[in-house]
Amino acid sequence: MNSINKVRGGERGGAGVKFLCIALVLGILGHAGYNYIPVAYEGANLKQEMDTAVVKGLASSGQIKPLEVVKASVERALRENNAPADAMVEIKPEGGVVQAHVVYTKAVPMLPFGLYKYNYNFNYLAAPTGYLLKDGKN
Repeated sequence: MNSINKVRGGERGGAGVKFLCIALVLGILGHAGYNYIPVAYEGANLKQEMDTAVVKGLASSGQIKPLEVVKASVERALRENNAPADAMVEIKPEGGVVQAHVVYTKAVPMLPFGLYKYNYNFNYLAAPTGYLLKDGKN
């Protein structure tokens, strides 16, 4: 028994250190995901809402102004998806349709204690495409 302990004496206590390192890495990854996933989800949801807004503008008729419909929908989507107040929003008619362009940057804390912040850049141009723009002369 003594000869085994003498030969393998340097291997004692390694499991605790390995467990601590793995727990630390998993904790850091969990923290980063906890902060980044909601921001990325809000960005993807804003893209979808912008696409829906420009299609609503294309479908509006009568007394309703397409530019106002798109502007109201995009502003509502910006509030619901926690876009920063300094976001650049440009809504303009282009080629017979209304386009919406939104650009912003949001700092996402990836490491605890503010050691590293990732800049999430959102830059999206929504314009109606596909069968909605066909003139029916096929």
